[in-house]
Amino acid sequence: MSEWLKETGCKPVGSAYAGSNPAPPTSRRPRPAGPSSFPGGYAPRVLRTVRATRYVSPLREGGSVPALVEADDDGLYVVKLAGAAQGTKALVAELVVGELARALGAAEPDLGLLVPELVLVDLPIELSHAEPDPEIQDPLAASAGRNVGLDFLPRALPYTPASGSQPDADLAAAIVWLDAFVENVDRTPRNPNLLTWHDRLWLIDHGAGMYRQHAGLDPAKARGRFAAIRDHVLLPRASSIAAADERLAPHVDEALLRRIVGRVPTDWLDGDAAELMVTDLLARRAGDAASRTFVEEAERARVA
Repeated sequence: MSEWLKETGCKPVGSAYAGSNPAPPTSRRPRPAGPSSFPGGYAPRVLRTVRATRYVSPLREGGSVPALVEADDDGLYVVKLAGAAQGTKALVAELVVGELARALGAAEPDLGLLVPELVLVDLPIELSHAEPDPEIQDPLAASAGRNVGLDFLPRALPYTPASGSQPDADLAAAIVWLDAFVENVDRTPRNPNLLTWHDRLWLIDHGAGMYRQHAGLDPAKARGRFAAIRDHVLLPRASSIAAADERLAPHVDEALLRRIVGRVPTDWLDGDAAELMVTDLLARRAGDAASRTFVEEAERARVA
């Protein structure tokens, strides 16, 4: 851990975002904002790009080993590395699922569905020289160029179902619905990938979503079962998943999916992967709650 990070008291404690007073010793410039014509105030946008100016510390969470960096907007970001073992497909999932969650949260603001801002991070290869551990330095060097960053949440704590702030039943159902829809296998009691920040729940780490893309998407299989939803950390707290589907599914239309997939850097998508991704997600969402297998399966697991 860097000396600067020790001085701030920031330390990973079971989450890539947990920390204590990690604000850099400079004033942070305000984030750009503008009017939105999209439902709920969600503005279809080109992702902001920031340039990493200082490597702070590795965050040894799972196999991806994200990096905490300071950027040229004076912000701190948790950077998911393109050169990590999971490759750029995990970054594609991070962007698509994270931006979809942000869109749903904006369209249904009463739910409180929250995700840190996602940005593209330009990582100079020189920053890798600040890491003495070769096991970390190698993926850092291999990640020179574009990566995905999530806004660092100061003083955030890992969510635990046994104590602390808990989501209400409708928010829990919305998160279960989202993870069932995108086939996210990694929001379990062992690894919730949720943070509590200012007594509110924040979703992080979506790289395990859309796992079928690693073997090649096939829209003909998009409506298949997703048995892993029975292990979701929030399932015991959730209200009706069918009701969540009625509320959220209408927002997931072709226009929104094309806007979101359109933000993914084209060099991370092979051939017709972007079109295939939109088609696959539309096929998964097609029909009504009664005909969507992932909704029926999640509801059955909830009441079991």
